[in-house]
Amino acid sequence: MTRVLVLNSGSSSLRYRLFDGSEVLAKGLIQRIGEDGGDAADHREALQRLMDTVDLTGLAVVGHRVVHGGDRFTASTVINDEVVATIEELVPLAPLHNPAALTGIDVARKLLPDVPQVAVFDTAFHSTIPPEGVLWAIDRDLASRWGLRRYGFHGTSHAYVSRETARLLGKPVTETNVITLHLGNGASATAVRGGRSVATSMGMTPLSGLVMGTRSGDIDPSLVFHLHRVAGLSLDEIEDTLTRRSGLLGLAGDNDMRTVQERRAAGDQQAALTLDVYYRRLREYVGAYLAVLGRVDAITFTAGIGENSPPVRAGTLTGLEALGIAVDPDRNARNELIISPDGTPITVCVVPTEEELEIADEARRAIGSES
Repeated sequence: MTRVLVLNSGSSSLRYRLFDGSEVLAKGLIQRIGEDGGDAADHREALQRLMDTVDLTGLAVVGHRVVHGGDRFTASTVINDEVVATIEELVPLAPLHNPAALTGIDVARKLLPDVPQVAVFDTAFHSTIPPEGVLWAIDRDLASRWGLRRYGFHGTSHAYVSRETARLLGKPVTETNVITLHLGNGASATAVRGGRSVATSMGMTPLSGLVMGTRSGDIDPSLVFHLHRVAGLSLDEIEDTLTRRSGLLGLAGDNDMRTVQERRAAGDQQAALTLDVYYRRLREYVGAYLAVLGRVDAITFTAGIGENSPPVRAGTLTGLEALGIAVDPDRNARNELIISPDGTPITVCVVPTEEELEIADEARRAIGSES
């Protein structure tokens, strides 16, 4: 049995994909759940609609995307009542995401009681980062009590893309070192040594690291205190500013990378500065991860922007030729899988991510029926 249903539950949405092996049999998105004029009154109705329209016979397992596993889950895990209770305990670490996943899990367990359910955590791939890469220099008792450490996210994407990069290079995964750049509205960088994450840009939450569509990425922590004490903003207002009104949106007034690129091409100086900030932050992480890994075989771009924006790829790596990194303009413009010139020490790749397929494979592995 190789059929796997992958569910990605949002607070008002349910994204699904049905696989048989690696073949996609069905996929879809049920939106505006619980809203007037929406596709379904609640998640139970949404999943029931899916079951009424998609043939789920022969289903081996349901794989659920769960954003945060904290330090409690270091691998994909078969779901039982104890696992559900632990995911609930981790809600304070991901208050916008884990509750939605729990809703999807609860509904799927009730409507598909005879099918194993597996939680696949965004954070699990990064559980191999050594202690010096996850600890911050703060009071250790405080950190331990409240789970204050780096966890990292986009794990399913970084895992899949790093393995595909090794395959593209014709090298064993265990002998391949890759810097993966997942660039979408959310963005993160990861250093992968021999198939294992050893550093990543996101931290306790998906807010830190790279400049994103609406998220700030790295800032001086004192900025929060200053905005509260001097500017008079509440903590909720500051959180909203950093997560929903920063990044490309904060700098350029627009969080669509295509629009910002068009504005720069038309001579818009604010758009140009925004992209300079975006590229510099990326280069800083590439440089840091070159140092962490020591030897790098490839730098790989993925996700919506990474896969589809030649200007972003070129802008990110411009000026790094002395480090053995270069982009061939023609290959880059054609979105080829390898966009570096022949013979460069570090290969630059473009690998489409398949997070749902990774979740499906993880779910199969978790129940011991990997195809």
